[in-house]
Amino acid sequence: MKLIFLAGCFNLNEEINNNEVQNQDINELSQIRRSKLKELADGGMDPYAITEFGVTAFAGDIHANFERLENTEVCAAGRIMSKRDMGKASFMDLSDATGRIQIYIRVNEIGEQAYSDLRLWDIGDIAGIKGEVFRTRRGEISIKAGKLTLLSKSLLPLPEKFHGLRDTELRYRQRYLDLIINSNVRETFQKRSLIVREIRRFLDSRGFLEVETPILQKIPGGGYARPFTTHHNTLDLDLYMRIAPELYLKRLIVGGFDRVYEIGRNFRNEGISIQHNPEFTMLELYQAYTDYKGMMDLAENLIRTAAQTVLGTTQVQYGDVLLDFGVPFKKITMTDAVREHAGVDFNDISDMCTAHKLCKEHDIEYKQTHKKGDILNLFFEKYAEHKLIQPTFITDYPVDISPLAKRKSENGELTERFELFIVGREHANAFSELNDPIDQRKRFEEQAALRSAGDDEACDVDEDFLCALEYGMPPAGGMGIGIDRLIMLLTNSMSIRDVLLFPTLKPKNLHSLHSLNS
Repeated sequence: MKLIFLAGCFNLNEEINNNEVQNQDINELSQIRRSKLKELADGGMDPYAITEFGVTAFAGDIHANFERLENTEVCAAGRIMSKRDMGKASFMDLSDATGRIQIYIRVNEIGEQAYSDLRLWDIGDIAGIKGEVFRTRRGEISIKAGKLTLLSKSLLPLPEKFHGLRDTELRYRQRYLDLIINSNVRETFQKRSLIVREIRRFLDSRGFLEVETPILQKIPGGGYARPFTTHHNTLDLDLYMRIAPELYLKRLIVGGFDRVYEIGRNFRNEGISIQHNPEFTMLELYQAYTDYKGMMDLAENLIRTAAQTVLGTTQVQYGDVLLDFGVPFKKITMTDAVREHAGVDFNDISDMCTAHKLCKEHDIEYKQTHKKGDILNLFFEKYAEHKLIQPTFITDYPVDISPLAKRKSENGELTERFELFIVGREHANAFSELNDPIDQRKRFEEQAALRSAGDDEACDVDEDFLCALEYGMPPAGGMGIGIDRLIMLLTNSMSIRDVLLFPTLKPKNLHSLHSLNS
């Protein structure tokens, strides 16, 4: 059991007696480190009192620019990841945000007392190194230490290097430890930052203005989802955490900002899975004087550009599938997709009795409040959605499930809306925005009736938004893209938790760690 613990693979779901053994092990190891800290303090060294260390070079820069830096003095700092005592000389590997660098330490260079104090240093400690860049006889780029400074003492042992941190749930719960141990995890989040930066650059270069809209809202609008609720004490007012920024961004289109976007957190009080987290990051944008076809072009070019710029290619491996963002994305209507994959043609269905009968024949659960468009969507979700692997735009959504989209002029039951599906998941939702205040009020009232009947995902009537529409909103296209799911695609991550630094998790008993401070 002790070996398993040292490997960093202990499981928070183990039986209580196993946890007690683990607690004993980690407490013993921590106590040894605390004793070393006390010995350092008795000798006049308090690593936690140090406030500044002037870093002049990072590990990655030293490796990349060795010819220029060879034989020059640098100051580097990072976490000690390994130590090797060779008698009068020692080696340690130092890790910083850019990579690792080997440190070569000789007693003749740093002095006997400083060299002796190294026995009190542990893997996981934060150290500062001042020394000369050189290459060892084995060819490894290193720093020859002239002065060592202990910047912070680690009181808990890191997972052992041969086994690493394999407990997936523990990795999510203690992301700081995951980032220390797993370089590929750091790379994922570095790519995430680069992708978001490229999205901003892409939109800024096309004249879009980045804005911020309220997270606390009086009416949860802009989406079909169950909101989180809260209460403002001073105003004695119930508020909702936004499920989408849509209605506020459209107000800005009314106000004369023709191109706006926001990248921010949305909150939906729904299930947790490898695809869903209660709080998630969404890009939402609106452009005046264009429609959903303009949004198609924008979505396709944005994703293609982000992949090419950050990854250097438009062909992206995701699991066992090679996605190709370099070719035009496929387009198919929802009705055609259902006909192709379910063998049912909803163009031939004219009454709800037939629709309900089809649901029973295909073992699809439905509500009595569902309309024909809702039933079509249920068939799509069951038979077609998971088969859309390469990038595919699904178009012509029913008006019944699109309360904010403009109707198609040739068929009032459908809207100018699309969703983008990749590897069987929705990645974007867009439409020609409904700017008719009379039609919008009617649809809001239909949604409000559903809400009154018990559908807590339906939206309510937003009178202020209707007022804005009555002042006149230009024709516009709008789109939302799930940033987390896009990051999953471009980093080959199978779970949304792998691209969220701190995903939402069910609470667990972490007494085994908290007890160390008692």
